[in-house]
Amino acid sequence: MVAGTRCLLALLLPQVLLGVAAGLIPELGRRKFAVSAGRSSSQPSDDVLKSLEELPEMSGKTTRRFFFNLTSIPTEEFITSAELQVFREQMQETLENNSSFHHRINIYEIIKPATANSEFPVTRLLDTRLVTQNASRWESFDVTPAVMRWTAQGLANHGFVVEVAHPEDSHGVSKRHVRISRSLHQDEHSWSQRRPLLVTFGHDGKGHPLHKREKRQAKHKQRKRLKSSCKRHPLYVDFSDVGWNDWIVAPPGYHAFYCHGECPFPLADHLNSTNHAIVQTLVNSVNSKIPKACCVPTELSAISMLYLDENEKVVLKNYQDMVVEGCGCR
Repeated sequence: MVAGTRCLLALLLPQVLLGVAAGLIPELGRRKFAVSAGRSSSQPSDDVLKSLEELPEMSGKTTRRFFFNLTSIPTEEFITSAELQVFREQMQETLENNSSFHHRINIYEIIKPATANSEFPVTRLLDTRLVTQNASRWESFDVTPAVMRWTAQGLANHGFVVEVAHPEDSHGVSKRHVRISRSLHQDEHSWSQRRPLLVTFGHDGKGHPLHKREKRQAKHKQRKRLKSSCKRHPLYVDFSDVGWNDWIVAPPGYHAFYCHGECPFPLADHLNSTNHAIVQTLVNSVNSKIPKACCVPTELSAISMLYLDENEKVVLKNYQDMVVEGCGCR
C-alpha cells in the first residue's frame, strides 16, 4: 500500500482483432472512459477518476498501433511502473481439437512514427511473450520504460505497437486468431470488465510509501524474533572461578556454551522440537496457563580432563555431556 499514490487505469482500444487473415479491426471512433483506481492494488491519495482518450490510428495485418493521451497525469506525479494489460480468450478450435496454438505477442514503443517517406515506424521492443490459446487469461506486459520516457523525460508519445507473430506458420494458421477484443454478441457490461488497459502506478510526493515501512517493520520483527529465539550462546567456564582449580590439573577451563531463547508458536524446524513440544506450544497459544516449551540442550559432547584423585595421583578421564552442541525447544 502506498500513501499519496495514484493509480491510473487507461482504457486501450475497445475492440481489437489480431490475426493474419482478418487483420486488426478496431472499433472506430473516439470515446472517453472514466475508470476508478479502486481496481488496483494501490491506495489512492484522493478520490480521483482519470479520463483517458483512445485515439485509434493505422491498422495492418498483424500489428496495431495504440495511442494513449497521458497529458492528464499531473506533472508532479512520478510514474513508478506501467503495464499494458490485455485479456485473451480461449479459441474454440483448441477445445474441439484438444490442441494448442502458439502465438508470440510483441509490444513495441514507437520512437518515430511512419512518414510519407518511411512506410514503417521506428520502434523499440518493450516486452514479448509466447502464448497458447488453450486458456482464457489476462496478459500483462511491462511498458514502464516507455511511459517514464513520455512523462518524466518529456519525450514525444507516439504510442505502442502490438504485434502478433505466428511461429507455427502452417496451412490454416490464418484462421487461428488471437482475439483480445469484444465479440459481436458480447454485452457492454461484460466487455467493460475485459477491456485492454494501460495501468500506471505513481507517487505524487505527498505521502510516504507505506509498503516500504511495512517491509522495514516486518524485517525488524523478523530480526528481533530470530535474535530472541532459542539458540546456543557462548559460555566459558574458568575452573578457578568456581573453585575447581585445586583438583583439576588441566585444562584451566573450557567452552561449555548454554541454551537460551524463546520457543514461539509456531515452532520453526531449526528449533529441533519434539512432537510433544509442538503440541505444548500449540496449547499455550490458546491457553496461557500452559507454559511454552523450554529452550534446552539437545546435543552434548564430552571433554577430557586431568585431575587429582584421593591418592593425589593424576588421572585422565572423559567427562560426558559437558559441552552444548545444539539447542532446541523441548
